[in-house]
Amino acid sequence: MSKNLRYQQLKTELVIYKKAMTQAVDTILEKEVSKYPIMVAHQQELELGIPIVTTKTFPLGNWNIHASSLEEFATKQIITQERIQNFRGTYKSPKDFLCVFVLSELGANFLFLPRN
Repeated sequence: MSKNLRYQQLKTELVIYKKAMTQAVDTILEKEVSKYPIMVAHQQELELGIPIVTTKTFPLGNWNIHASSLEEFATKQIITQERIQNFRGTYKSPKDFLCVFVLSELGANFLFLPRN
């Protein structure tokens, strides 16, 4: 399977989590926790962010979803200080898109899912 096809499949798989991710992003923005919310989709144990959906609580899916932020990614040096400005430049409006950091067999990648 090509990498592009796999990314499209990932986006399709993550759609079922859109409502939960949207609510988490809205809460992060409303409470002014961060201007750069990041949802983390993963299938293994992970100490990053706050769990919002797990395969135990949502057995229809194969993904765990955690809510995080650029600030946490910087603190844990997932995004280095030198790359923060670049990240902010490519980050899409959280009112229109969900920023999802996906850890999969393809590695670690950022995807932007349209909210609508």
